[in-house]
Amino acid sequence: MEKRFMRKSKWQWCTSILLGFILFNSACAQNPPFTGLAYVNEEKLVEQSTVLLNNANFLIPLQNLDQLKIASIHFSNAYAAGFDSLLNKYEKVTLFDGNEYTGIKSLEDLSSDLKWYNTVIVQLNEADLANPLIQNFITTNQKIKNIIIALFGNSNALVKLGNINVPVIWAERVSPVSAFYSAQAIFGGVAITQKLNRDLSPVYKKNMGFTTIKNRLQYTVPEDAGVNSGNLTGIDNIAAEAILNHAAPGCVVLVAKDGKVIFNKAYGYHTYDKTLPDKLTDIFDVASMTKTSATTMETMQLVDQGKLNIDATLGDYLPVARKTNKNEIHVREILTHQAGLIPDIPTLDAIKPADHSTDSSAAYPTKVNDGYYLRKDYFKEVMWPEMLNSPLKTRGQYVYSDLSMCFMQQIIETITATPENVYVQHQFYTPLGMQTAGYLPLYRFKPNQIVPTEDDQVYRHALLDGYVHDPTAALMGGVAGHAGLFASANDVAILYQMMLNRGTYGGVQYIKPETVDLFTAKQSDVSRRGLGFDRWDPLADHHYPSQLASPQTYGHTGFTGTCVWVDPKYNLVYIFLSNRVNPNVGSKLSSLNIRPRIMDVVYEAVQKGM
Repeated sequence: MEKRFMRKSKWQWCTSILLGFILFNSACAQNPPFTGLAYVNEEKLVEQSTVLLNNANFLIPLQNLDQLKIASIHFSNAYAAGFDSLLNKYEKVTLFDGNEYTGIKSLEDLSSDLKWYNTVIVQLNEADLANPLIQNFITTNQKIKNIIIALFGNSNALVKLGNINVPVIWAERVSPVSAFYSAQAIFGGVAITQKLNRDLSPVYKKNMGFTTIKNRLQYTVPEDAGVNSGNLTGIDNIAAEAILNHAAPGCVVLVAKDGKVIFNKAYGYHTYDKTLPDKLTDIFDVASMTKTSATTMETMQLVDQGKLNIDATLGDYLPVARKTNKNEIHVREILTHQAGLIPDIPTLDAIKPADHSTDSSAAYPTKVNDGYYLRKDYFKEVMWPEMLNSPLKTRGQYVYSDLSMCFMQQIIETITATPENVYVQHQFYTPLGMQTAGYLPLYRFKPNQIVPTEDDQVYRHALLDGYVHDPTAALMGGVAGHAGLFASANDVAILYQMMLNRGTYGGVQYIKPETVDLFTAKQSDVSRRGLGFDRWDPLADHHYPSQLASPQTYGHTGFTGTCVWVDPKYNLVYIFLSNRVNPNVGSKLSSLNIRPRIMDVVYEAVQKGM
């Protein structure tokens, strides 16, 4: 403890200078005039004066996000930017400025432009409802679309909506906080608890209203979770230290406490040339976090469905393994890294000139990165036999192996008859509202939204931007059980809040609670590991993942400079994403203990608030 604080003070002078140059963004993209306790107090007033009406069909909170195509329209709402920003934390929402359709264009044109959207959120106030064309727009579209009205202002505005039957979230207070609150209420980020306290019209009478429950992440200030904002400023200093010492060109840090995102900042740049600043929405190669964020999630779900037994053997699921030394290995052993598997197989250094080409063709269909295509069936003919025939030297001992999740991938894909990237996208990421998470990100996103990793001038002769860093995963076409997943910090937070909720998020049970408990628990005396998950280290001098973490803590790290940790004791999710391998692999992120020290700051702040 004493040495850690001495090291911290050593960098105080230089980090104070660097902080003036580091770009960072705040959680919620809000920066409201209300901060700290003032924000919490205003939020309480907003909650007490916000009512949900006309929700007999229980449209709010929104469900089945994978089936929704959502648009948001604003006219004169002064806080539309904040409202829309919060909406986009939960699902992709296309924004329309209604003012553009009250001039040269018409509201009929707006209706036409909404053709491909089945859910339309309309932000209104009394001034907007003074325009009969806007009222007509609502009454017309409510017949063919799911319309949700976010209404701000006094009761006069609500009275004007007496002839509509769509859900109305009425926030009597008009402030940035009420805009954030209403947006989050639409998705269940906050609960609506109040009913009308007086008669307003023949339609809207006292005690009318619907209540909802909170079932997704909320985005707020630290004080809303009992944490003093000032006690988290040490994160800025440690992030500055990391960038100053070239431990990573940039990073994103996210902290969720009690189901509330209370800290989310982006620091530094994509690369050391400072061309593109890191943003909260940036997509990172999370490396071995793939093991838990994709493969283990699928494994748990298949266990729930009775399709996979962790006490069965590899040979039970993969006939090709029955004539190898892998036949009798149990799935449980694979998940705990106790199967005796070697860490990895030879990859890029074993490639022969005839195995790859600079151009794609039927003979070279597997894209590794720009200008690098692997020959057809290379995995099937070279890599898979190499894995199957690899030696088992340490069975029963803990030896971390990437091959573990390569084997799990083959089991999962055999059971589901679906490629891992497709299965996990459809079963988890899309229905959860995770907008960036997935394999092969360049099929969906521009490179400037993806943070680059290594500038590989030895094998792939390119800066890896959107192509997986891990060489084994690269030769597998970017889809592997141990690596290949890309995601933003917010998406990772959604997935692991689901885990912290013991398998439930947004009102949907993705994994059974007892399965979550089993997989995240310590499994043997050989290591600290769970099933797939890394865990808290009982050796006190290791301080892993943080010297203040509880024994319940589980998660995983990634070689590219990432980690996610969940601590049920403190109801906490901690995420750190970076590209510490840019431009080349270095060790400073670990030697400076950047990830655990930031985590220490979080714990200290939480404990001070208890």
